[in-house]
Amino acid sequence: METIKIVELIGNSKKSWEDAAQNAVDEASRTINGITGVEVLAQTAKVNKGKIVEYRTNLKVAFKVNDKR
Repeated sequence: METIKIVELIGNSKKSWEDAAQNAVDEASRTINGITGVEVLAQTAKVNKGKIVEYRTNLKVAFKVNDKR
């Protein structure tokens, strides 16, 4: 039996929402092993003078909990 844990993250990027999501997964992968999937919750952007200057993606990241019994 496996247990899955979910954490919510916000990634950002100057390129795209997809890149923002990937940046969040890349950063999380530094301390979380075994990420199995993501669910995108929202996509937002920061605007300056009528132009998008930063993309933000809110996502849930799922990973397996290590059972050390």
